[in-house]
Amino acid sequence: MEKPTYILSQEHKSILKIADALIKECKLLESGKKLDKDFFVKAIDFIKNYADKFHHAKEEEILFAELNKNSESLHCNPVQQMIYEHDLGRKFVKALEKGLNKNNKLEIIKNANAYAQLIQEHIFKEDNILFNLADNSLSPQIQESILKKFKQAEIKNFKKGTKEKYLSLAKEFENR
Repeated sequence: MEKPTYILSQEHKSILKIADALIKECKLLESGKKLDKDFFVKAIDFIKNYADKFHHAKEEEILFAELNKNSESLHCNPVQQMIYEHDLGRKFVKALEKGLNKNNKLEIIKNANAYAQLIQEHIFKEDNILFNLADNSLSPQIQESILKKFKQAEIKNFKKGTKEKYLSLAKEFENR
């Protein structure tokens, strides 16, 4: 059986491509490159829709909810910290968007770098700590239930072709 954490970890790969592209673009901006608004508009769209509405929604509403239900079997429960980091990421993206609307390169660089660094560290924690905890503490029946809920969430949150659009964008950003 494919584990829910495997699916989330695969989605992390696309999110990390965007984070890497943000860091690279910020370095170019710092060395004098002209602001590429289209790049940041696409990155923000990806983050808001794929990373947050699609991916984080599955984590927060499904996986984290199950971990909280079964928290007595965990020696520690890092879910609150993960949710805090999701919220912090949303704040950075909102500030990035504000900076973009004002053509403020410094705000764009500051918030894009902050988001990218946060999400890289966050994904490391999930992939290497939280997901192992989930795999070891959730029964196969609960994991099967989570997988079904993931499929329902994908259908609910993304119309046909939307997921592919964002995966294609991540590939495009990886090859920039």
